[in-house]
Amino acid sequence: MKESYNPFRSGLDKCAANYAPLTPLSFLPRVARTYPDQVAVIDGNSSKTWNEIYQRCRKLASALINSSIGKDQTVSILAPNSLVCYEAHFGVPMAGSVLNAINTRLDAKTVAYIIDHGRTELLLVDAEYLNLARDALALAKRSPTVIEIEVPGFSCSDGAYRYEEFLESGDKNEAYVMPEDEWDAISLNYTSGTTGNPKGVVYHHRGAYLNAMSNAVGWEMPHHPVYLWTLPMFHCNGWCFPWTLAAVAGTSICLREVNSSTIFAAIADHKVTHFCGAPIIMSMVINAPKDALRDFDHNVNMMTAAAPPPASVLEAMEERGFRVTHVYGLTETYGPAVICAWKPEWNSLDAQQKADKNSRQGVPYHVLEGLDIMVPETMTSVEDNGTQMGEAMFQGNIVMKGYLDNPDATAEAFAAGWFHSGDLGVMHGDGYIQLKDRSKDIIISGGENISSIEVENCLYSHPSILEAAVVARPDQKWGETPCAFVGLTAGASLTQQQVIDYCRDNLAHYKAPKMVVFQELPKTSTGKIQKFKLREQARELAESGK
Repeated sequence: MKESYNPFRSGLDKCAANYAPLTPLSFLPRVARTYPDQVAVIDGNSSKTWNEIYQRCRKLASALINSSIGKDQTVSILAPNSLVCYEAHFGVPMAGSVLNAINTRLDAKTVAYIIDHGRTELLLVDAEYLNLARDALALAKRSPTVIEIEVPGFSCSDGAYRYEEFLESGDKNEAYVMPEDEWDAISLNYTSGTTGNPKGVVYHHRGAYLNAMSNAVGWEMPHHPVYLWTLPMFHCNGWCFPWTLAAVAGTSICLREVNSSTIFAAIADHKVTHFCGAPIIMSMVINAPKDALRDFDHNVNMMTAAAPPPASVLEAMEERGFRVTHVYGLTETYGPAVICAWKPEWNSLDAQQKADKNSRQGVPYHVLEGLDIMVPETMTSVEDNGTQMGEAMFQGNIVMKGYLDNPDATAEAFAAGWFHSGDLGVMHGDGYIQLKDRSKDIIISGGENISSIEVENCLYSHPSILEAAVVARPDQKWGETPCAFVGLTAGASLTQQQVIDYCRDNLAHYKAPKMVVFQELPKTSTGKIQKFKLREQARELAESGK
């Protein structure tokens, strides 16, 4: 057969002039070149421009390389939202290393496990968390180099190697490392580990680049936003927003302590335009005490994940000048990978109808190739009738590389060529997905499936209920029944029967809780309610005969 000639391939090859691996590191030299004098990060009384951030990150990369820490070696950081944590998101991968931002709310045993499992070579520790670091290192098998970060109000160890000193050992003019392959690891993030040791989720440069860009496009972020760090940078690398802010030349306002007062003060003083967080952050805003409130005359955008915002919460946020965007994702998808893209025709809906639309998780991020609700046993799509339930599944460039040193868990998560989220939901006729529950959170009572999210939404609609979570309580007759854990607004008073009657008035009777427990709900450091603790409590209540 005669050899064919393809003009679109012949002589058209990758070279330095037309190809470079995608990496969010490329955003930094550009923003420093374009907006060198614009303020990039404000951390307390410290302020750095984009040019200063670029030079400091180059020095950090150089210092790491000179310490023989380079490609595919792990650098961990134990710090709150801060200048150094922001710099680490660039400086560490600029050395070819892998950034591991550790949850500061973890116990020493879990931190020790992460240090060992992640093969930490160097540990950056904020002075506020030195005791946690010391306890963890005493338990860990590894002995990484420790660099302590000086912060006002906290003392470093005597004779400790300090961050600014370490930084000065680097050369801002030394060439830094760009990935040879965009599939190279950029960061390592650990799951919550509620049912055992946490799993190490590996991100690559390509995924971080694409999700950082998709954050800006999906949220319609303009250039020069002022972003408030209420979401921890250790959580999915701050949903990739450290890199997004470099792409759009934004200003980061770092908060060491997140509460109503610090949020409103930052909005008023710095003209904050954007922030992210779990629903608990919305509760801080709408239930802020009067002495925490500050006046501001501009709109503020909030991106929230986890539980869908109830209508009353959305309405209260809008009244205070906040526009809420609902997203959905997991640690394994670089944070948000699904967004409830708002349609102009929804603006004319009433508050409840708007909330119903916003409660849906939505459609794929611009850079997510595949999103579907499927029956896992057959891997077939559910009907788009908003009723048939299946599992949310993902495909594409913003799905993790896999779990570090855990091929069995990786294979299970990627079965049949899709990432299995473990979240159950439905597909609506307009292509928007809506979650109904985690597979482990569905309550099966007398053979009927009860969505804990549906019951929680009903509870949240009560004006006296601040927070709520519903889990299964073992029952001899029904197998399981709904048990509600409820926190009330300040000064409110409700009885168990009043809550049950309210649910029975608004739901099918079998879905109403059979027991209501009034208490503060346990949460993770990112504000998510820890249902596994509540399930244990409900089981103990059942065993005690209560």
